[in-house]
Amino acid sequence: MFKGSIPAMITPMKDGKVDEKALADYIEWQIQSGSRGLVPVGTTGESPTLSHEEHKLVVALTVEVAAGRVPVMAGAGSNNTAAAVEFTQYAKSVNADAVLVATPYYNKPNQAGLIAHYTALNDSADIPIYIYNIPGRSVIDCEVETQKRLFELPNIVGTKDATGDISRVTQQRLEVGHDYIQLTGDDLSVIGHYASGGVGCISVSANVAPKLCADLWVALEKNDFATARDIQEKLMPLHMAMFYAPSPGPAKYALSLLGRVEEEVRLPILPPCNETKARVKDAMKFAGLIN
Repeated sequence: MFKGSIPAMITPMKDGKVDEKALADYIEWQIQSGSRGLVPVGTTGESPTLSHEEHKLVVALTVEVAAGRVPVMAGAGSNNTAAAVEFTQYAKSVNADAVLVATPYYNKPNQAGLIAHYTALNDSADIPIYIYNIPGRSVIDCEVETQKRLFELPNIVGTKDATGDISRVTQQRLEVGHDYIQLTGDDLSVIGHYASGGVGCISVSANVAPKLCADLWVALEKNDFATARDIQEKLMPLHMAMFYAPSPGPAKYALSLLGRVEEEVRLPILPPCNETKARVKDAMKFAGLIN
């Protein structure tokens, strides 16, 4: 169900609140631009600083606006298993198509703890679950053997891998199986990830350049690697610019230049400084997004 270019959605905000109109307009733009799925309230959506009510609002609105045209994978991660269960059950109740659950941050559970965490989610609701493996933020790695054991559960279907290690795709195909759905969270290595057996990217850059990111995946799925390389080279400065300051500051600034959302982020994230803004602008010009 999930493949191709899928934005790790930002959450538009205005005057300290979720900007529902901007969110609805942004979702429509994403769909019209060729995005093949939507991921609301992941970490790029500032989920750690949204209240539970805001979290649920964003998920429900995304499902409503998408209206079945593209699948919705709702963020449901938390370092509190009970909260992750609540988010998972809510996503199921509003007809989201799947949930994305990051490995718990700060607590640093061992592999047995990860198995217990995802087993609790598996048992809480009948909805497909994707493991979000991002050691750079959570400090822990959901190891290949652990994912193999979790894939035995009926609702664990795949992973969003943000290790940046392309060899993991092959390792997981061999150990977990070819039916395990592998998505990357690393825009920089998307071509290599696809060539190794990945099927899509949950992308930060797709927030800003949805059509280019979608076109890249169309080329990949046609095995037109020459076109894919050309597009990736055009996007590469943007991929890098999205992390010149803490995310999603650069993405929201870029979207503000496109007139899509306000630049507003929620503390402890700050808007990017002027130097970073200049680099984001240069990357957008290089990609042909602004003049």
